Amino acid sequence: MQAFTTLRSVAAPMPDADIDTDIIFPGRFLVLTQKAGLGPYAFYEKRFDETGRERPDFVLNRPRWRGAQILVAGPNFGCGSSREQAPWALADLGLRCIIAPGFGEIFQANCLNNGMLPIRLGADDHARAMAAAEAGQPLTVDLAASTITLASGESIRFEIAERARQALLEGRDEIERIRQDAGTLITAFEAQQRLRQPWLYAGND
Repeated sequence: MQAFTTLRSVAAPMPDADIDTDIIFPGRFLVLTQKAGLGPYAFYEKRFDETGRERPDFVLNRPRWRGAQILVAGPNFGCGSSREQAPWALADLGLRCIIAPGFGEIFQANCLNNGMLPIRLGADDHARAMAAAEAGQPLTVDLAASTITLASGESIRFEIAERARQALLEGRDEIERIRQDAGTLITAFEAQQRLRQPWLYAGND
């Protein structure tokens, strides 16, 4: 997993509330299960018309915000189903940080497990971040300091669970975190299990 330390990018504004995972990654594409290459399908119905042409009014198609790595979203972003293709598609599109008043719980966990930083902000701080995004101004997100710095130099502090913060800073996904936290115990258990139930390991040596 790619580590997240500091990110500076223009931020795209998407103020609508309740943008669910079916909007982020439409259900008709769920037959695609590979992690890479899903970016073209992110926000598909909003990005493209019936003929497959870009909708010029969609924020990520507009020159000012095309290629943005930060998204300032509305409340309850990523609600709906638990499909992990939603954060995969956003990451493949180039997004690395999403700022919102709140997230769907499973979506938020999936973001953290895929190297994407979801930041929750209170109403006043979120309004300042949204205003900067709508003005086309860059934001600087510093995960080590837990701050968002606006173009004016003003900083906004955010909170994130320490375990998740360290995992992002070090680029460790959930499997790597378990190995780090419990690797010695797992190795000891496997050694004992090999003695008690050697048939489980037949052909693996």
